[in-house]
Amino acid sequence: MLNVLWLSFFFLAFIAALWQWLSGSNPEVFSDLISASFDMANLAVEIAIGLIGVMALWLGLFRIAESGGLIAFIAKGMAPLFRRLMPEVPSQHPALGSVTMNLAANFLGLDNAATPMGLKAMNDLQSLNPDKDTATNAQILFLVLNTSSVTLLPVTIFLYRAQQGAAEPAAVFLPILMATSASTLVGVLTVAWVQKLKLGDPVLLAWFAGFATMLAAALSWIVSQPAELLALRSALIGNLLLFSIIVLFLLAGVQRKLDCYSLFVEGAKESFNVAIKIIPFLLAMLVGIGVFRASGCLDILLNAIRAGVSALGFNTEFVEALPTAFMKPLSGSGARAMMLETMNTYGVDSFPGRVAATLQGSTETTFYVLAVYFGSVGIRKTRHAIACGLAADFAGIVTAIFACYWFFA
Repeated sequence: MLNVLWLSFFFLAFIAALWQWLSGSNPEVFSDLISASFDMANLAVEIAIGLIGVMALWLGLFRIAESGGLIAFIAKGMAPLFRRLMPEVPSQHPALGSVTMNLAANFLGLDNAATPMGLKAMNDLQSLNPDKDTATNAQILFLVLNTSSVTLLPVTIFLYRAQQGAAEPAAVFLPILMATSASTLVGVLTVAWVQKLKLGDPVLLAWFAGFATMLAAALSWIVSQPAELLALRSALIGNLLLFSIIVLFLLAGVQRKLDCYSLFVEGAKESFNVAIKIIPFLLAMLVGIGVFRASGCLDILLNAIRAGVSALGFNTEFVEALPTAFMKPLSGSGARAMMLETMNTYGVDSFPGRVAATLQGSTETTFYVLAVYFGSVGIRKTRHAIACGLAADFAGIVTAIFACYWFFA
């Protein structure tokens, strides 16, 4: 499926560009395609190099936590849950600890920690993979959880809205929470259906109930905070928790009287190999996305949707925010640019502006995460990962639009 999708980017781009050139509507279209491909190729290398420092930090810390027994302790505590969601992963395998840390970082909106933790988790899961170029069930579930994971504190969205002059930067919080929760729920259910997981298991139901209770408690606290201070306080809590995790990792090493400095350096060295591995996968995906966007295919799709929605007699205001939705699975920076463009054009507190912000916070960048995570361990056969990830994306997008109509229309 990934091969077909990737080839489609180029073939559709060529057909659209050829039409524009022959019709005379855009004589420079092929120049735009080449420029986009070169720009995306450079961006792939820049992203990979930019990851080295952060990955080195967290891989070094993870080496201390592993040697200190902390990751094994976390894995043991999460074993009852993951034994049912990832039955092929041994109950005390280090992968369960790193998976848990990654999901917790995503939950708290700690992007600078989530990616290195995710790469570590994917590498741990790969150690159990008998067919190294084909994704396992556990790796697919982990990927889908990453592309759709609930984000309790979407601080960056609040900051972008504040920079654009929003009256209440955190006004989109509840719609974002609804959208990202729906995305995660559909992602998990889709994977469970394909992999025949038994979600009715009493242990799973107890974990889900506990998570829902914790989410409700956090939500009640967030709603009680003054809107003008919510972004500031959530950022403070996130940074406090993040540094507390670093100190906890170090304390685990000190408690066992380990040479923490040497372990850190040893773990940090791995970041260079990981960065080099992901460049070809990231390059392929970003170049395909770049030419697809530069060819005008995205605009053609939007116009078709606008015409269809209008013909059915429905409100078409949300269509102006759809560029963010279409770019979100493909490129995080592209989606962010689309969101800011919508805010600048229609106003940050306009309906399209609010929908764009909600869409930006509803899901992760599916194809970017797939390229980076699977590319870091050399997986080429993704099986049902893309279909399940896109199902989660679709649920998040639809829920985001309906939530915005509910709250703001």
